[in-house]
Amino acid sequence: MLRSAAVLVVDGVSPFEFGVVCEVFGKDRTDDGVPPIDFRVCGERPGEPVRISVGVHLVPERPLSDLVSADLVAVPACDIRDEYPPAVLAALRDAVSRGATLLSVCSGGFVLGDAGLLDGRPCTAHWRDAEEFQQRFPAAKVDADVLYVDDGNIITSAGTAAGIDACLHLVRRELGSRVAAQIARRMVVAPQREGGQRQFVDMPVPECTADSLQPVLLWMLETITEDHTVAELAARATMSERTFARRFVAETGTTPHRWLSTQRVLHARTLLEQSSLGVEEIARLAGFGTPALLRHHFQRAVGVTPTDYRRSFSA
Repeated sequence: MLRSAAVLVVDGVSPFEFGVVCEVFGKDRTDDGVPPIDFRVCGERPGEPVRISVGVHLVPERPLSDLVSADLVAVPACDIRDEYPPAVLAALRDAVSRGATLLSVCSGGFVLGDAGLLDGRPCTAHWRDAEEFQQRFPAAKVDADVLYVDDGNIITSAGTAAGIDACLHLVRRELGSRVAAQIARRMVVAPQREGGQRQFVDMPVPECTADSLQPVLLWMLETITEDHTVAELAARATMSERTFARRFVAETGTTPHRWLSTQRVLHARTLLEQSSLGVEEIARLAGFGTPALLRHHFQRAVGVTPTDYRRSFSA
């Protein structure tokens, strides 16, 4: 259960990534039904100004000992340097030893790597820094093609906005989908960007933003339990099959069949999280028909079986 969160402030911290952590975990949203979180801004020398990357200063009020005792320790982006303060690295290692979850945003992963916490573990980094990150931490298993990587007690995220995805994912994992959705609504962001969501590694697929196919997509969602041929969909869009297929891929990044399968997996995932329905009924409502077909598509997209996913993420 997430009851306390600490954000680490070091010299050269980036204001946006710092602000993302504060917005998700530091704002009092109890009026919206969000559980209270004891939020702490911690630094090596509390009360002393720390330089922000854009030329202003921030004063952390809490010591590193308050970071060590938090349930969550967030490390926002900061200037990449050859080494970080030994006391900071020791505090991060102590936090992990005490059972804390660590979350890095963008270049904050370099701090975790310098602390030796990513050796042998899957992680990610900003695509621009991925090569340097892998060279500097050769024992880390870097995947630069994803928004964030959830490896249990350590979550790493890619650049800037991916930190929002990672933070909301952690809220969703620890406090449930309803709380994550409420925070996201106040932030005016999607609670989770759609895509081939895996349990530990997430990568979005492009969303369709064109008006031309929107009615067809909505109709496919409304009739998610039915199978649709390209000919049927093209006729509804008043296009030839060839034109429709080409336009669909151009606007959604995938084929109609794969898009519908992804939406079915997303629907099944929501039902697994938020309902007590049996797997057979979920398979029917999601449009897969049978538990075996649900299991096949779900495990291929998410990386675990529906039963295992429910065990980990059910509210």
